[in-house]
Amino acid sequence: MNEYNDKLEVIIKNYKNELAQKGKTVIKFKIISKANRTEFLGLMDDNTIKLAVDEVAQKGKANNVIYSFLSKEFGVGKQNIKIISGQSSKLKLISIQKED
Repeated sequence: MNEYNDKLEVIIKNYKNELAQKGKTVIKFKIISKANRTEFLGLMDDNTIKLAVDEVAQKGKANNVIYSFLSKEFGVGKQNIKIISGQSSKLKLISIQKED
């Protein structure tokens, strides 16, 4: 593991803790579409999380994969994940809420 991967793991854990404690978290992502698999790739200098998506960014296909991946990763339903900004952009601000 390199320093960026260690930092990425800590940041994701912090977002999960915030979700558990406050019921909501908001995360900034840079999406890399048409990847070999969907996974967290690393961090940008401003701590934006790079998220690789194994789908094309066309007609909401990549966004659907993002919803599925984040719902599994954070243990919430897809309906609890909302793209606040960047619906059709590589940079996305995404809200994740705990299940009701």
